[in-house]
Amino acid sequence: MTELKKSRVTEIPTLMIPHWVTNCLSSKLLINTAISLVMIASIFSVVSCDNNSRKSGLLTLNGFTMGTSYTVKINEPRSKFDPLQIKKSIDTLLDDLNAKMSTYLPDSELSRINQSRSTEWLNISDDLYEVIKQAVNIYNLSEGAFDITIGPLVNLWGFGPDKKPASVPDDRQIQILLNTMGTNKIHLNDFPKAIKKEDIDVYIDLSGIAKGYAVDRIADLLQYQFSINNFMIEIGGEIRAKGINPDKQSWRIGIEKPVGQQRSVERIINLDNTGMATSGDYRNYFVDNGIHYSHFIDPRTGKPVTHPLVSVTVLHSESMIADAWATALQVLGHEKGINLVNKFNLPVFFIIKTHDGYDEVMSDSFRQYNDRTRN
Repeated sequence: MTELKKSRVTEIPTLMIPHWVTNCLSSKLLINTAISLVMIASIFSVVSCDNNSRKSGLLTLNGFTMGTSYTVKINEPRSKFDPLQIKKSIDTLLDDLNAKMSTYLPDSELSRINQSRSTEWLNISDDLYEVIKQAVNIYNLSEGAFDITIGPLVNLWGFGPDKKPASVPDDRQIQILLNTMGTNKIHLNDFPKAIKKEDIDVYIDLSGIAKGYAVDRIADLLQYQFSINNFMIEIGGEIRAKGINPDKQSWRIGIEKPVGQQRSVERIINLDNTGMATSGDYRNYFVDNGIHYSHFIDPRTGKPVTHPLVSVTVLHSESMIADAWATALQVLGHEKGINLVNKFNLPVFFIIKTHDGYDEVMSDSFRQYNDRTRN
């Protein structure tokens, strides 16, 4: 659960709270947000702020969910809605989703499925069904690069919540886990909505797609329950924006340069009715005997990826799909990934490490956004 973003493209301030960008925040709110986000190792940053943002009706809501932070910005007249009611509705929605999809809550719906020693059909909620159905679809489209059963392997390599010491496991340990893995071992039934596992040891982790789904659900909540059409939503770096910001422009979201602990923007993109997810490989890794081991594990080999792709940004109308594809492409790498995303007409922006710096590669459908971006 990771990253975040930015706004007006005229100047970029030196204060860069974690990874991404949004729109205007008052100076006081900016400082408070920076402190809270740094404390939870979140990633968020602001490009600029209109001094009249308070008068413009911009409302910023913050909170915590799914082990990370969330931010919702609404650019509508305050007379149109009750901020407290919206905040309560968002938190209720997020609490419900967390109770269904968390692997940290032992009594969540997903945890009960993982704990089950049955290979029979188990009834599931509509939300869980939709997320797992899309995960299975992207598993197939990505040729197995996106796999929601990879959690035990991530733990084995020392990158999971178990906080095991980062070290290189032996091939036998890897193979044992590979034998019990595979999203293809998960089956769904449409009516009634149900799931069954081929192997009782299959363990499902939706951290690579659930945040994006939550962003989409909040977007639906704002549009259809509160008739709000100018907003930006971010959860742990997964973003969706619609309408205009207080400057009467599309929301401007920044992609961070992959330069270690420094914070600077590689490119800024205008988003309208679009979801966005970025996945990076330049901060979470370990080195053993001089070899760099990425935290991105290829579920097909059980080992960290070795290609030079360091960052990938995916755009899609649904944040859930952008979220999952960002992970899949980080596993595939840009050489295999570019052909796949062009086949599916998916807007994707790759940053690749070279011997003397970084190169940019973009999919065919991303080029339309290139005309609306600047470095």
